[in-house]
Amino acid sequence: MAYTITDHEAGFLPIGNIDSGVLTASATSTGSTTKIPSPPLVLGQIVKAFDPTYGMGEFILLAGVASTAIGSLVIYNTTSYTTTLCPVTANLGQPVAVSMAANTAATTWSWYQIEGVAVVAKSTGLGLATNVAIAVNSTGKVGTNASGKQILGARTANSTVSATTTVQLLLNRPHLQGRVT
Repeated sequence: MAYTITDHEAGFLPIGNIDSGVLTASATSTGSTTKIPSPPLVLGQIVKAFDPTYGMGEFILLAGVASTAIGSLVIYNTTSYTTTLCPVTANLGQPVAVSMAANTAATTWSWYQIEGVAVVAKSTGLGLATNVAIAVNSTGKVGTNASGKQILGARTANSTVSATTTVQLLLNRPHLQGRVT
């Protein structure tokens, strides 16, 4: 994937790279510092980018988490912009995104895809048909649809039945299914 940011502002971190941030003076204590994303980056910032194969996509700047690989599925907090590998838990109702970098530290930041065609890790050995709903099947990976674990706003976009370790998904600001009674 060779996404190029199309927003008209200079200095953005390229999609697929990891930002180590900068230290800034803390407003709460004299002499202390806080680590923040390198300007002009802002946590939760959303940018549009284009890839010649996958087309347009939208990406959000989030903190990393241990064991993240490119294509990992994460849930994220919309206040702190921290991530967690997506758990296999029913009825969470939280937003999800796809990691574009192997960002394994909570003190570094990178882009996560929330819209467009994304290449996502999936459970090994599962064949997913085209244009079907999907769910969280194992931690950080997608698989066949399951009650309470469906990812709303995401469908398979691969052109053939996929038995590989990744699958293409068409994302539209996806989130996990919430409680249904």
